[in-house]
Amino acid sequence: MAASEIPVIIGVGDIKNRSTAVADAKEPATLMLEAIHKAITDASSSTPSDLRLAIDSIDVVKTWTWPYPDLPALLVQKLGVEARLKWKRYSEHGGDKPGKLFDEAAKRIAKGECKVAVVTGGEALASLSSCAAAKKLPPPGWTTPSEAVDSVFTPTGRDLGNSSVSSLWQALSSTNAAEDLGAIHQIGAPIHVYPLYENANRAHRGQSLRANHKESAKLYAEFAKVAEKNEYAWGYGDSTDEEVIGNVGKKNRMICYPYPLLMNALNTVNLASAIILTSTSFAKTLGVPESKWIYPLGGAGTKDSDEFWKRPNFYSSPSISRSLDAGLKVSGVTKEQIDLIDIYSCFPIVPKIAAQHLGLPIVGGKKPLTVLGGLTSFGGAGNNYSMHALTEMTRQLRAGKGTKALVLCNGGVLSYQYVVLLSKEPRKEGDYPTENPLPQQITDVSVPEIVVDAEGQAIVETYTVEFSRDGSPLRGYIVGRLMTKNKRFLANHGDDSTLRYMASGTGEIVGKSGRVWPDAKSKGRSLFAFDRPVKL
Repeated sequence: MAASEIPVIIGVGDIKNRSTAVADAKEPATLMLEAIHKAITDASSSTPSDLRLAIDSIDVVKTWTWPYPDLPALLVQKLGVEARLKWKRYSEHGGDKPGKLFDEAAKRIAKGECKVAVVTGGEALASLSSCAAAKKLPPPGWTTPSEAVDSVFTPTGRDLGNSSVSSLWQALSSTNAAEDLGAIHQIGAPIHVYPLYENANRAHRGQSLRANHKESAKLYAEFAKVAEKNEYAWGYGDSTDEEVIGNVGKKNRMICYPYPLLMNALNTVNLASAIILTSTSFAKTLGVPESKWIYPLGGAGTKDSDEFWKRPNFYSSPSISRSLDAGLKVSGVTKEQIDLIDIYSCFPIVPKIAAQHLGLPIVGGKKPLTVLGGLTSFGGAGNNYSMHALTEMTRQLRAGKGTKALVLCNGGVLSYQYVVLLSKEPRKEGDYPTENPLPQQITDVSVPEIVVDAEGQAIVETYTVEFSRDGSPLRGYIVGRLMTKNKRFLANHGDDSTLRYMASGTGEIVGKSGRVWPDAKSKGRSLFAFDRPVKL
């Protein structure tokens, strides 16, 4: 590879449509176009029109908001760059996709396969939610959806809050409901699975329930302080303190134990972002000042099993640890050299696991675990959260707030990860790595044998409880092990006493013994109850 074929970020743009009035609703494509034009302006090219017309690659993170017939083609047409286009792609769903698309665009630049690459994404879920609440369709001018409008949302009946997001991810995580243990036990959405990891991680660390809850509240309070000062954050100018985040009540009801509402991602935002990459040689041709250049150093990503019950344990994440290690290695950077970090944080457990692996304090550290404020305070932005992290890292590196930055992008139900490293300075050794050093999926880990229709004495490996909107416990979920053969099973609570105790938060459930048996009314479903009736 020629020395000049060094990928570099030259422009970034973020857009926030803070109005939730129906009349002000802008579709995701409009927000993305605004972000792209803002990134073109940000590049400070001496010939901005030449920069726009040189765009020959576009990657778009899939939006949750609206089903487009061909969103990349729509953006290309609006930009007027059809003639030069060499590459366009619309990603699958997943919070890892900003990092993955970004790294692959940098690879194309490095290999000389394109000159100017755009990576973008955006959501208008806040506007769509307002339309639903007002029982109105979006304003005229939104792109005709690829599906019937009533399948996008039903203004008279669809709740676009947590329940709709849960339903979306339940559908994405369930392949064949007849054979899917998760679907049989009604578990599989992010609100269910991330708490399984939090509870298992807490028990593995020997942490009390109280100390764990306080740690999560403090972590998210620190994140809220970061978002308070970020002009693109949905919660800009506001900060939620530790006491409010940790206090469970009507305004902060429990969703799935141990996470109340303020420890869940906020998805109803109107946000978009865009990044423009080119080579250093073409950046000079365009007249982009070197003060705007930020260098991608490398990236790496992989995933664990899509079926969460087929993972080695629930207190660690092989995909997180290996993506972090591989991302650092291919970038030629040690973890001690990282100045700026943003770890995807749909729930507290993701930054906790990543921080533990990096040897960083979970709370109170010198290096905050986010530059944005996390998916609760900054805003979930659907799959696109980490694109905003990459744009913010670019601005902070330009401003001299550090020389090296790491972004960890997480997707699914702690399923797939992508790590990207950025720097104010170019790589010291070798060309930009053009191959992912990791396999698509981790398969070399030992996983317990899974049993269907489990029966006998058992212990709880991890668990969670889903709560109704009125605050009452709705359903218990147990991942357990048979005592005789150590095989793993999924189960729901088998009696009210078990559900009440699981929901009470008065004692550690992980490691507690009980009995599991097949549900006579539902094929493949198992039920679990503790050895003795519980008195609260």
